[in-house]
Order: sequence, then structure tokens, then C-alpha cells
Amino acid sequence: MNLFEKIFNHQIISRLEDSGIFTVTSHERAWLKTMLAHPAAGEAFTPETLEKLRIILEHDQAMDISGHLIEKARSWEKQVYHPLLRPLRRLMMHKSGIRITYSIKSGRVYADQYGLPYRLEYSLVKREWYLLWYHIRHRVFMSTRLANIQSLNPEYVNPAVAERILRKIGATLEARKDEVTLEIVRRYNEELSRILYALSSFEKKVEYDQEQDLYRMKVCLIGDEMEYLLSKIRFLGKRVRVTEGDYLQRRMLEASTKALERYGTSPVDEEMSS
Repeated sequence: MNLFEKIFNHQIISRLEDSGIFTVTSHERAWLKTMLAHPAAGEAFTPETLEKLRIILEHDQAMDISGHLIEKARSWEKQVYHPLLRPLRRLMMHKSGIRITYSIKSGRVYADQYGLPYRLEYSLVKREWYLLWYHIRHRVFMSTRLANIQSLNPEYVNPAVAERILRKIGATLEARKDEVTLEIVRRYNEELSRILYALSSFEKKVEYDQEQDLYRMKVCLIGDEMEYLLSKIRFLGKRVRVTEGDYLQRRMLEASTKALERYGTSPVDEEMSS
């Protein structure tokens, strides 16, 4: 394909995107039709949307995956999708209150608690969905596993009260945020995409210093996410260095010191030998 053909194709695709139209290949349509046959599709889509997709793909051929995908014995795994995700998203979109019944780790059940849903979060460590919500009676910010919710119903809340609560929660979470600066060691610049993928679950801003050929990342996170970020930094090893963030620098120094001591080498010996 020559340069003029590429420019023409780019213009066509841009105009389609501007008009709200996107193109899909026959392979993608076949994959979608195959996925719609999965039992989870009934929970992921509304009946109307599911029926519309099936009608659109009626004349497409589904993928033959019988000879390509083989599921071997494995440990029990939790499903990423949860039936409460869709109704909760709609309640949050309309800023509606909730009447919730849930259990805690000890087994105790709290019934008919009145609150306002704020956000849905997925823990990559525990592989579970959490509902962040405000308990209106007790005036506290709550975090509840979706798996522990026994019942959930919409409940009216005054729009002015809902706006005030949401602003308060936003200010509280903003105050709890912390910022850590990571620097990619220059010799690993070619692995930038791998490093960004490892840190994809964090809110971050990447800066590039052209003179020094250096990438810096400012990672914004809440205090209770520090340990998870620490595990990712350990996974990346020599590729990144913590340049700002006292807690992470201290924890990395402790881990390195213990590792050197375990193998009979102390940091002092390392400095003398160098």
C-alpha cells in the first residue's frame, strides 16, 4: 500500500468515527457471535441489546473453537463479571440511593442499610468487585464486596443531598491520594510498553526527557494501594527506580537489605567492592 492509499484510508476511517460508525472485520463478527453463545452474555447485556446483536449477526458464521481451545484442569476461579454490575452502574448514573443487605467476614448480616453508591472498583489482587458507598445514617464511607451483597434495591434520595455527599466523598478520596515518581532505567527504554502494561491499573502520567532520554512516571494512588504497587515494582526489578516516595523507597531498601543478608552479602560489602 502506497502513501496516498494510507492517507485516503485514514481519512475514510476518521470520517466514519466522527459520524459514530466503526468498522469490524468478519473475523471480529464471528468472534462476537461465538461470545454471545456464552451463558454470561445473558448477564452482561440487557435482553433488548442481546436480541439486537443476535439479529445483526444472524447470517454470520460462528467461530469453530473446538479444535483450538482446550481447557485443562485448573483451580477454581472467580468470574470477572458480576450480575450486580449493570444495575449498580445505572443507579450511580442516576444518582439514586440504595437499600442494601450485606454480610461481613464474621458472618454477621446487616439488613436494609440506606446509602448512596459512589463507585465500583475491581481488586486485581483479590480478583473481586467492590462497591464503594456512603452510609447515610452513620455518615461513613463503606467498601463492600459484591459477593457479600445479599439484596440491593433502589431508594429515593434528595438530589441536593446526593450532590453534597458525592462532593464530600470526592474531597475525602482526593485528600487520601499520594503520588510516587518512578524512573525507567535508560537501558530498558525499549521495554516501555511492558512496564506500562504492568502498571496499567494505576492512574499515572508519563513524561519524557529528550535530552537525557529518560522516562518518568508520576503514579497517583490511595494509601491502601501502596503494597500492590510495591509488588509490581518488585516484579519489574531493575527496570524501574523509585525517585520520589519515602514509603516505597524505605520498603525497597528493606527488601534489598534482607535479600543481600540472606545470601551472605551486606550493603556495606557491596559499596566497598565497588
